[in-house]
Amino acid sequence: MARNWLRIVLTALAIYISLPWAAPILAKAGLNEPADLIFTLYSPFCHQFAFRSPFLFGEQAFYPREAARSGYAPFESFASESEAFLEQYRYWSSIYGGRAPATAEGLAEFSAVQQFAARHFIGDESMGYKTSLCARDLAIYTMLFVGGLIYRHYRWRIRPLPFWLYLIVGLGPVGLDGFSQLLSYPPFEFWPARETAPVFRILTGGLFGLMSAWLGFPYLERSMQDLIESLGSTHQGGA
Repeated sequence: MARNWLRIVLTALAIYISLPWAAPILAKAGLNEPADLIFTLYSPFCHQFAFRSPFLFGEQAFYPREAARSGYAPFESFASESEAFLEQYRYWSSIYGGRAPATAEGLAEFSAVQQFAARHFIGDESMGYKTSLCARDLAIYTMLFVGGLIYRHYRWRIRPLPFWLYLIVGLGPVGLDGFSQLLSYPPFEFWPARETAPVFRILTGGLFGLMSAWLGFPYLERSMQDLIESLGSTHQGGA
């Protein structure tokens, strides 16, 4: 395992970033049970908001909220006409007592009801079906995988990324983008609501994933080489 750690990690990452794309394909084919299983398995690791996730087989690849000003037709206008979404919205309204009407204007309110409905809404024939990871998470793990492939071919030439550079290039953009969005919503509301456009979610997530690969894989390689040497010394000593 120590000698093949990179192959094991890359295989696990390949599976992890493939299943989110399998979920909408299964949903489109009417195989709802396996699609729901994938969404359930990934739910602890992602918010799965429909307005922050890629879609397949629909009118748009993304349905960001109007606040994102992304150039896409906003999520609210589609969701207010989707019976599948409205069913979720009515259900969560009955639990949390949502007051906003299920109109495009009402859905613009970033409420608990809207969040839960957007999380559990998988899609429909008009909008298509969402992936089980949001756009940022998909970008993170995809570029972590790509970084691993690059490292596999040049592992003896690549040194770990300096941590200060990782903070600036890797964590800086994704942290600024994510926290500026988070702190604009309740209960903080430090400034007018800000929603990140899909392109920025993908760019910041991809940069974070690639920089994480550059930082982490060389250190893992060193640890595994130390482990191999340690096990070899133990074996020779025992012999």
